[in-house]
Amino acid sequence: MIIAVLALTLTANAQKFGYVNTQELFMQMPELKDVQARMDSLNKQYENLLMNMQEEYQKKLQDYQQKQSTMPDAMRQIQEEELYSMQQRLQTTYQTAQQDVEQKRGEYLKPINERMSKAIQEVGAANNYTYIFDSVAAVYISPEADDVMPLVKAKLGIK
Repeated sequence: MIIAVLALTLTANAQKFGYVNTQELFMQMPELKDVQARMDSLNKQYENLLMNMQEEYQKKLQDYQQKQSTMPDAMRQIQEEELYSMQQRLQTTYQTAQQDVEQKRGEYLKPINERMSKAIQEVGAANNYTYIFDSVAAVYISPEADDVMPLVKAKLGIK
């Protein structure tokens, strides 16, 4: 029984713990600048598209409002349906743009997250860490735990 307790104690002492701030590390990833530029470009494209659609809708609406009192009922109904259709297309385009931007953000960030995770795992394996915790999510970090951020940053080539 005493031997089992001693073996357990020795095993527990042999474990090595580390931590890394993944949010800070993520913000230092060099690829993030490229992702931001691509996201800015995509947002600008959708912004321009939506602005053009909105301007077209406003012109059509103003034209309708100016002429509606002199229009025959059939023509007024056609114009109203067209305005309603334009409004629906505008809303659909806006929703599609939001979904596409979020999907692209995920696509662009996935390789960065994978590269970061792989580097953390490689540092852990190379330095015999039993666990490497994310210091952002950690409730408590023991003084015996090592900050592996410098090792991970070196692995990623970040200064």
